[in-house]
Amino acid sequence: MAEFTMELNDEQKEVRDWLHGFAADVIRPAAAEWDEREETPWPVIQEAAKVGIYSLDFYAQQYFDPTGLGIPMAMEELFWGDAGIALSIVGTGLAAVGVLANGTEEQIGTWIPQMYGDANDVKVAAFCSSEPDAGSDVSSMRTRAVYDEAKDEWVLNGTKTWATNGGIANVHVVVAVVDSELGSKGHTSFIVPPNTPGLSQGQKFKKHGIRASHTAEVVLENVRVPGSCLLGGKEKLDERLARARERARAGGGERVKNAAMATFEASRPAVGAMAVGTARAAYEEALEYAKTREQFGRPIIDNQGVAFQLADMRTSIDAARLLVWRASWMAVNGKPFTAAEGSMSKLFASETAKKVTAQAVQILGGNGFTREYPVERMHRDAAIYTIFEGTSEIQRLVIARTLSGMPIR
Repeated sequence: MAEFTMELNDEQKEVRDWLHGFAADVIRPAAAEWDEREETPWPVIQEAAKVGIYSLDFYAQQYFDPTGLGIPMAMEELFWGDAGIALSIVGTGLAAVGVLANGTEEQIGTWIPQMYGDANDVKVAAFCSSEPDAGSDVSSMRTRAVYDEAKDEWVLNGTKTWATNGGIANVHVVVAVVDSELGSKGHTSFIVPPNTPGLSQGQKFKKHGIRASHTAEVVLENVRVPGSCLLGGKEKLDERLARARERARAGGGERVKNAAMATFEASRPAVGAMAVGTARAAYEEALEYAKTREQFGRPIIDNQGVAFQLADMRTSIDAARLLVWRASWMAVNGKPFTAAEGSMSKLFASETAKKVTAQAVQILGGNGFTREYPVERMHRDAAIYTIFEGTSEIQRLVIARTLSGMPIR
């Protein structure tokens, strides 16, 4: 087990500097254009693939970094460049994590490479969990999966929403209900292979922020997938459902995690790192502006009202990063989140990004309210962190339940 450290090793520093260079030289110059276009930045994704950033090998190396710092370090640097483009580059990772968290070795080896494609033919993947009436309330999920034993196929019907890369993905990972009487414990995940009949893109959302990332509904109409596309396999599912039914008859007992929550728990510190990257970018813009912008014959940073804001911004960013790093180290080293440390990291970092980007806009004044300066876009982008992959309210609920052991509602 690697010891927890706040110091990156030489190899990690080299990777960090490489990512920072890509973010500065490739992502940032393209950010404003793709934000305005509200389209997937395929040329930037392809550039990331050519240099090895958008690839299974790169994410595997960071994911299996024994210090746990590989993924949060990568997320921070890419999202420092631009949140919308970075999410287009890393959005496939959520689907990949869904397979890693729930799939067999064969499924991992078969499907994750198809999620990325290669530098000459890049692909993306989508993780589909939220629904029009089931966002935070996953127990209200309506997408159903019914097993056709005669054909060894699962038939999926329903509508998913807020799916990153939904409809344009090569591979979709879909969470569906297989036993409605068990609530969220009756959910499991399926791979929907490329070009499967019955899957289509619904509404594409025009968003407040992260506009370079494609977000849409995914409609499933009698979508048939082979039995081998059930993540984890049917034997494992049957065993899990049997345990859940037994606990239900016994009136409770040990909690059984559903497929969506297993994915989100693994990814929350990474989302916190994304928020840290956006917050850091806004802080750096505000700091530089405050040092060069003069009013009343002196730089505005000479005023305590501005300088103290910047001090608070930097303090909050560093605190958020430390929470993210701690949770990431714990996850990689098998340390249980006994105080919901993963949710803590996502909650604090997300709220920090919203606050810091708002402060950056305020420091830039009227200029910060225009699209001539990037803090306006950063402020819009930061709003998503307190919403997706578990709202701030849900994170507080998870933390409170974990600390108290009570079913707080």
